[in-house]
Amino acid sequence: MTDAPLRLRLDTAALVANWRALDALSGAAACGAAIKADGYGLGAAGVAERLAGAGCRDFFVASWGEAERLAGLGFDIAVLHGVRAEDMAAATSGIARPVLNTAAHVARWRAGGGGRCDVMVDTGMNRLGVSIAEVASGLLDGLAIDTLMSHLACADEDSAMNARQAAALRGLGGRTAARRLSLANSAGIALGADYAFDLTRPGLALYGGVPRGELAGVVGQVVTPEAQILQRRTLQAGDSIGYNAQFTAAAPLEVAILNIGYADGYWRGFSNAGTARAGAAALPVIGRVSMDLTAISVAAAPELGEGDWVALDYALPAAAAASGMSQYELLTGLGQRFERRWTA
Repeated sequence: MTDAPLRLRLDTAALVANWRALDALSGAAACGAAIKADGYGLGAAGVAERLAGAGCRDFFVASWGEAERLAGLGFDIAVLHGVRAEDMAAATSGIARPVLNTAAHVARWRAGGGGRCDVMVDTGMNRLGVSIAEVASGLLDGLAIDTLMSHLACADEDSAMNARQAAALRGLGGRTAARRLSLANSAGIALGADYAFDLTRPGLALYGGVPRGELAGVVGQVVTPEAQILQRRTLQAGDSIGYNAQFTAAAPLEVAILNIGYADGYWRGFSNAGTARAGAAALPVIGRVSMDLTAISVAAAPELGEGDWVALDYALPAAAAASGMSQYELLTGLGQRFERRWTA
């Protein structure tokens, strides 16, 4: 196989340390892991294997296709988007359990033989989930529910809605046969013990994202994109570079062209705003990021040449501020042209 000119350096120690920190903040509640969207772009199997080794026992994906790609690894997986008619063969195969979201899901699951499941209840987000009234009416009676869960709409803000949602879920305790209650995502864990219930479900913070200030310094960076230099060139004073001539050199400037662009998830927002690194040297992005190529100034590291590698600054809060993209988009947009390399 041809070596890729792009790679993601993935830090196993940071991933595991992040999960352990979130587990500690979860108190007596179990701490699971959201590994949907291919492990937030890192590779779901690699993430799950490393977190399982650290003690994680509960994993969450979005779809049955995602669950099928993890089949055979022996993980306890829940599929958040429920069970369509098209999903029943996979759902009844035992590779994962559904998170039932509608009365139709419940009826379909019962008709297909039932079995262990989770249920999402809507406590105010108005996205997925059965209603509190449906639970009270007995919709879930007789189901073998592992986890009755809900999802916080405003956990990354100091919103009164957070407490209302927690109280609504707490009010359902004992109303079903559910073994556990679950509410907190990454930001919800940072809200404190009232939100932990029996199981927390972090996603973003596992991968180095900081959805609330309380997690700054608690979780560390996991993902660093690295790109190879395709060409070196010198701009003369007055020369512009890239589409729409968004950068013009005021004096002679040493430049490198990198094999990375917005098709790889290195977004246009990094134009004249991102930074690469070669050791301690900061190498600013100059001009507009294009589909497959990005230009950087190598004035601080003029020894760099064709075939050398640089790392892109990708600490998620800072990269989000620089690019205008959310931390979630920065992770899940990382493309398939990267070779993903886990470090110890």
